[in-house]
Amino acid sequence: MDRIVYDRMAAHDSTHWWYRARRDILADYLTRYGALPKDAKILEIGCGTGHNLPMLAAFGSIDAIEIDPAAREIASERLGKPVGAAPLPELPGVPRGHYDLIAVLDVVEHIEDDVAALKAMADCLAPGGKILIAVPAHQWMWSAHDTVNHHHRRYSKATLKTAIETAGLKPEKLGYFNSLLFPLAAAARIAGRMTGRDDSDDSPPPKLVNALFEKIFRLERHLVGRVPMTPGVSIVTLAVPR
Repeated sequence: MDRIVYDRMAAHDSTHWWYRARRDILADYLTRYGALPKDAKILEIGCGTGHNLPMLAAFGSIDAIEIDPAAREIASERLGKPVGAAPLPELPGVPRGHYDLIAVLDVVEHIEDDVAALKAMADCLAPGGKILIAVPAHQWMWSAHDTVNHHHRRYSKATLKTAIETAGLKPEKLGYFNSLLFPLAAAARIAGRMTGRDDSDDSPPPKLVNALFEKIFRLERHLVGRVPMTPGVSIVTLAVPR
């Protein structure tokens, strides 16, 4: 990702509505469907500044990987131990057959060979292990945001399912989220395309709007995985070995 993306993440990951509500949604999703053992061994790949690590720590002991040096330093401080730097798709040095959960949250779209990356993650799972995957949805929503984040693609449910199955895994509870605010996001992308306005700035909106968006998005914690969600900005699933 461009340097500015990591800088904005570091500045806003504790206050931005998207980060805050998404953590709660994913925590509830894992609680309902993760079926993790007590003191599960967890690895987050592409942890950025480490903003998801406290949420994941509620489910077990955490290791993390981040290839950007500045973000890795921040994440290491948050984690209280060094964060690794093993790149996808190979994951050199990451123990095989070890983790009960691997979390890749808005990461797989950054990897050119997503199938090879998923295969490497699968090799690192302990028996019964799972991969928590979140990716951006809808290729037609491609924008400057995807460019500065160095995305290779946005996914449909079908293309994500195909990548997971080609890697020898099967998806469980695959569906959209960030659906309640999707009409606004879609309208903003379309308007940006028509006007040529750059929408790559991930800074929070004004305080009241930020609070409102957070409340709306957080409502999905009661819905994701339980009911079929209408199209959303993102897709989430748990991938398990066949």
